[in-house]
Amino acid sequence: MADLDKPVKLSERTVVRKGLSGLRSEGLVPAVIHNHGADSIHVMAPERELVNIYREAGKHHPLNIEIGSDKYLVLIKDAHFNPVKRRLQHVVFQAIKRDEKVEAEVPIHIEGEIPAEKIGLMILHQLDEVEVEALPANLPDGLKVDGTKLAELHDKITVADLEVPEGVTILTDAEHPIATVVETKAQISEEEAEAEAAEGEEDEAAGEAAEGEAGESRPEGDEAKSSEKETS
Repeated sequence: MADLDKPVKLSERTVVRKGLSGLRSEGLVPAVIHNHGADSIHVMAPERELVNIYREAGKHHPLNIEIGSDKYLVLIKDAHFNPVKRRLQHVVFQAIKRDEKVEAEVPIHIEGEIPAEKIGLMILHQLDEVEVEALPANLPDGLKVDGTKLAELHDKITVADLEVPEGVTILTDAEHPIATVVETKAQISEEEAEAEAAEGEEDEAAGEAAEGEAGESRPEGDEAKSSEKETS
């Protein structure tokens, strides 16, 4: 586990573009710091260290960065992983100021037991994090929401249900669902099968009724012959 209060030491780099594959083969990850409209700072650090930091800090926890004697307060804005090997390829930091509000992505934590799961229903997770605005010191490591509200089919919790600390503004739409109670695939399949069976029975009953009506409307036997003679 990374100690996020401890300064993260990065090394400045001059290698760019084609030379980056060589850095990665040595276990280093290239990164860049965007610095308030000034020239970006190209840096690097061991992959394992940056992976651990990203897992702990995400895109919401301010980090103290040291590059030689220079110090920066930053947020991780992006971390690119190789989609096949899942190796960290590149990190983008954004320099921030302690007295200025910043936007960040904060993870959502559903707290408590979820009653719907106990009766065999499934929870469809639709949102894992929200966009917030706050001073760096007020950025939360996570936002909680009460999972006990998910009790019956179609129950849902939304961004409006989040517990938001003072000094934090939620930028994500308040009506955006976080999680919704739905049926499992097995339950849906069973209901579809029952519906198809009921529809088949209705079709069969309707067919029998139609045949009965057709039979009643046709004269048969002697009655039919008598009717023909009378007509002639």
